[in-house]
Amino acid sequence: MGRFYGKIGYASESVETRPGIWEDVPVVRNYTGNVLRFSKSNESADKVNDDFTIGNSISVVADAYLYENISKIRWIEFNGEKWKIERADINRPRLVLRLGGVYNGPTPPTP
Repeated sequence: MGRFYGKIGYASESVETRPGIWEDVPVVRNYTGNVLRFSKSNESADKVNDDFTIGNSISVVADAYLYENISKIRWIEFNGEKWKIERADINRPRLVLRLGGVYNGPTPPTP
């Protein structure tokens, strides 16, 4: 369908920012791949505003870091927004990621 190049965010890791000072910093890495499926939906609930979700599937070329930290994947940046990873399917040498709703969790500070 289309090509993908973007960032994947992982859960925080403790990093020594200064001698003796440790902080939790989210990890971000860039990946390339393909957009396999493109869909969107509005989920109505007992809320004032509907939840907007996308059901995109993105296949990325995985590296050793991605396979070792698959349980720490939190979000992917697609079309300028950060989206939650709803599901990850291993299909070596690729990882197929299914996107869900908008991600609102911690992200690394922008320089």
